[in-house]
Amino acid sequence: MSKDRKEKERAFFENGSMVLEKVIAFCNGKSIPIRSFSDEELKQATNDYDARLVIVQDELYWNWYKGSLDGRLVSIRKFEGGVHITEGRDLSNYVINDLVISAKMSAHKNVLKVIGCCLETRPPILVHEFAANGSLANRIQGTRGSQQHQPLTWACRLKIAREIAHAISYLHTAFSRPIIHRDINMQNIFLDQHDVAKLSNFEFSILVPEGETHVQVDFLSWCVRYMSPEYFATGKVTEKADVYSFGVLLLELVTGKNSNDFTQLNNGERVDFSKPKKECAGLVVCMQNGAQGRCIMDPTILAGEGRASTTEQQLQAVVDLAFACRKRDSEIRPTMVDVTKELMRIERLVL
Repeated sequence: MSKDRKEKERAFFENGSMVLEKVIAFCNGKSIPIRSFSDEELKQATNDYDARLVIVQDELYWNWYKGSLDGRLVSIRKFEGGVHITEGRDLSNYVINDLVISAKMSAHKNVLKVIGCCLETRPPILVHEFAANGSLANRIQGTRGSQQHQPLTWACRLKIAREIAHAISYLHTAFSRPIIHRDINMQNIFLDQHDVAKLSNFEFSILVPEGETHVQVDFLSWCVRYMSPEYFATGKVTEKADVYSFGVLLLELVTGKNSNDFTQLNNGERVDFSKPKKECAGLVVCMQNGAQGRCIMDPTILAGEGRASTTEQQLQAVVDLAFACRKRDSEIRPTMVDVTKELMRIERLVL
């Protein structure tokens, strides 16, 4: 047996053991429908990972490839770089965490469905349903390599917010113990051909232990800009950490800005855009004076919206909700169930 074949077999058994461990922890030992692919099958599906088939390249270490398996378009997620992993776990453990929780969440229409994986590699390679319109980050911010699309309308952005809120709410409440996502951001939200939102990347997701209200973890440095204050300061994580991150997401949807471009100041009541400075002064004033929504709205959608009273009301309500989600005191943040209900109410606002 060749050295390469032996290494693939060793990886398969080690990864398979971790999958079983996660299934027992997250799914009470119940089987989950995950198809196993060989390394060779996925190479063929992507023309040996042809760079021209990369549909999303995230800021850390993953490439998402467009592939074809059995005549079906799929998204294949492959590790492409080095990264320091904390919390005493290697990268394979995180990827398998993603695999098992994605499968557990497969009943929800706003979760990117996992089809299968390849356990012959370290870390494993994941196969998901194809998201034709790419990541929300690419769609909103036009990151490098993204396809050209029409700007998302305000109505569509509001729908996406409600869909993702519902998916997070499901994660928090649908199972015997809450699951905390810990990595809510635009990079981890995908859009299908109809711009239906799909939450993905459950690598860092954790179960709240039986009888506990929080989990104590080591924070991950590359997630800092989405972290709630208590998570950053103490490593204490509750469902309210996801609420805080969702508040950041709401502001990104409204402004079209990446969260790299703003920081929380003054107990969640002011947002300061650090660059470019000339664009930021007016925004900060708007936020301080009742968070008037229209003056911070993404200019790419302003022209098409006009000054309809409904849009004004919705925009203001979403900005207010974002700031409620970003309160420094986690106890007074709303739950994701409450957030979902409020977004549904905002969508129903009419003249």
